[in-house]
Amino acid sequence: MPNNIKPKFENDQDLLAWNQEQGRISSESILRENKAMKMQRVLGRSGIRELYMNCSFENYKIEHEGQRKVLKAAKRYAEEFNENIASFIFSGRPGTGKNHLASAIGNYLILHGKSILIVTVADLMSNMKGTFSGASNITEENLLHNLSTVDLLMIDEIGMQTESRYEKVIINQIVDRRSSSKRSTGMLSNLDHKGMKNLLGERVIDRMRLGNSLWLTFEWESYRQYVKGDEY
Repeated sequence: MPNNIKPKFENDQDLLAWNQEQGRISSESILRENKAMKMQRVLGRSGIRELYMNCSFENYKIEHEGQRKVLKAAKRYAEEFNENIASFIFSGRPGTGKNHLASAIGNYLILHGKSILIVTVADLMSNMKGTFSGASNITEENLLHNLSTVDLLMIDEIGMQTESRYEKVIINQIVDRRSSSKRSTGMLSNLDHKGMKNLLGERVIDRMRLGNSLWLTFEWESYRQYVKGDEY
């Protein structure tokens, strides 16, 4: 070997250490790839829409103290999820970041091994009514059971639906089952506190207060017009 070239390894121990480090790096790479593939499969079943699949607490847009406050509270909720049975309600104007933070909570929990589901009231009721069909291979009870056993169920667009007694009964049953089994529920709505109470009733709202529950109000202007779809 020329005098100006030094060997990469001085001894057998250096070579062994290098091989072990390369093995560790390779294993971590495989784990990351497997985790990413698992994440995609889970996200496909989670109900998180494509626009929100990459939403995180880190890429939530902050322009004022109100947004900073809801971000901090939502992040704390996710981090403390295992320690309580708290639910949450995000209410306020359209386009103010409710779905972003709800999806960030969902994505965080998925990465930590939890099962989550986001469903709109319209899709929820459509699936419920679909169980009445003779061609359906799932009953209303089966569907209620599935909705009641995920670690976190988030119901979106509350107040957008045509108000009906059946919808109130179904939402009441879901919240009742989940709270009784110590499982958390999230709700997203453009309605304020009074509107939510009038729509769902005091019983549901009271159950949503169990534990150290969270009610965040998003009062600022919509920034949806600035979303291009490639921010995340």
